[in-house]
Amino acid sequence: MNTPDTPRYPLVLVHGLLGFGHLLGYPYWYGIDSALRRAGVDVHLARISAVHGNEPRGDQLLERLAEIRRATGADKINLLGHSQGALTARYAAARRPQWVASVTSVAGPNHGSELADALKRRFPENGRGRRLLARFTEGLARLMAGLDREAAGLLLPGDALQALEELSTEGVAAFNARYPQGLPAQWGGEGAHEVNGVRYYSWSGILGPDTDQGANRLDPSHLLCRRLARHFQREAGQNDGMVGRFSSHLGQVIRSDYPLDHLDIVNQQAGAVAPGVDPVALYLEHARRLAQAGL
Repeated sequence: MNTPDTPRYPLVLVHGLLGFGHLLGYPYWYGIDSALRRAGVDVHLARISAVHGNEPRGDQLLERLAEIRRATGADKINLLGHSQGALTARYAAARRPQWVASVTSVAGPNHGSELADALKRRFPENGRGRRLLARFTEGLARLMAGLDREAAGLLLPGDALQALEELSTEGVAAFNARYPQGLPAQWGGEGAHEVNGVRYYSWSGILGPDTDQGANRLDPSHLLCRRLARHFQREAGQNDGMVGRFSSHLGQVIRSDYPLDHLDIVNQQAGAVAPGVDPVALYLEHARRLAQAGL
């Protein structure tokens, strides 16, 4: 039963590249989906390809939304996507706005990722290195899918080369030309808060001195984000290690400089984040925000 602090519609969490639901029981949304359920939110985890292009993942998400709508009787659904999951959610909302109450982008590469640009430069098109990288990534995705209880029994395709192209600045620009809903008219600004009856929100983080404190000092995922941040040029010093701050803006920008790296923002690894911001609290706060908006 809904309360004044719980959303009216179900909430679907959409993972990013190389994402999963529960890998051998270990959650991608560490402590987040469980906290939302305890708060009374009707939460569902999207079962989509770990590695693929934006539109194929979006078509898979639409299939899941149809299933959830039938199972719950809800006519609309709130979508929240992390990283590439934000693009997946945007596609679904653009194709079926009548099914979607809101789209929330969490560290989404809504204008592309400079990290993907760097990988394209490092591994030239049609080169042996890029093919080997793709095979390794697709193999890892298949292994993860076999260990993911949310993907059990699903034959989910994968295409790492398409994912790389479509996460680059050029690739996302082409995506944005087809699906511009919620995008800012000016770099670093906000986009329309509502388009075709769908509300758009975003938040993200950046690396800074504060993010190197506490449990993050021993967190290998944080060290990885620090290393990957060296590839950023346009948003040097204004990124979370994988996505730039202003590149993440979509719709109503809640905040884009939380002291969180790209994986901290989904409370990884195992809740080892720097002190100062509780990632789980951000999702609970957003659930209340959706509820107050009648969503």
